[in-house]
Parts: sequence; structure tokens; C-alpha cells
Amino acid sequence: MALIADMLLLAGALGAGFYCHVLSGRLRRFTDLEKGVGGAVAVLSAQVDDLAKSLEAAQGTAKSSVSTLAEVSDRAEKAARHLELLVASMHDLPEAAPEPINPFFVRQPDKAQ
Repeated sequence: MALIADMLLLAGALGAGFYCHVLSGRLRRFTDLEKGVGGAVAVLSAQVDDLAKSLEAAQGTAKSSVSTLAEVSDRAEKAARHLELLVASMHDLPEAAPEPINPFFVRQPDKAQ
């Protein structure tokens, strides 16, 4: 009976050793820097760095666009104020008399006049 118990204990130990060996190989592949999760993390880290750089560039472009837009808006407001003054000064001018419309059709104008 002790022999059977020793054999079962030996088989269990060998099975556990084999299981640990398989798990260590899987863990090694899992953390591999080229193919496993470590590689995926490295690639994602590089992509995050690239994204951060492009975000900074986009923010710089947006800031310059905002400043340019503010300058153009200020110039437009100044021009609008100037146009309002010009239109207001046009109210003081006398209205021009409309030209009389000749109701007759003249085929050839008189050369004597």
C-alpha cells in the first residue's frame, strides 16, 4: 500500500513539475518584448509619445490661428466702425435729382443739335 502511495505521490510531483514548466514557457512568451504583451506595451508607449508630439504641434497651430483670427476680427471691427461713420456722413448730402426719362424712342438723333 505504501508503494502505491509513493507511486501516486511521485506521479503527482512529476505532473506538477511538468505543469510548472509549461506555465514558465507561457509566461516567458507572454512577457517577450518582441511578440508578447511587453512588445505590445512598448509599441503602445511609442504611439502615445507620437500622439503627444502631434497634439503639441496641433495646439501650437491652434494658438497661432486664434491670434491671427483675433487680429483679423479687430481689423474688421475697425473697418465696420469706419464704414458706419461714412454712411452716417452720407445722410448730410442732398439727394440728387433723378434724370428725366424720355418717353419717346429716337431712332436717329438729330445731328443739328
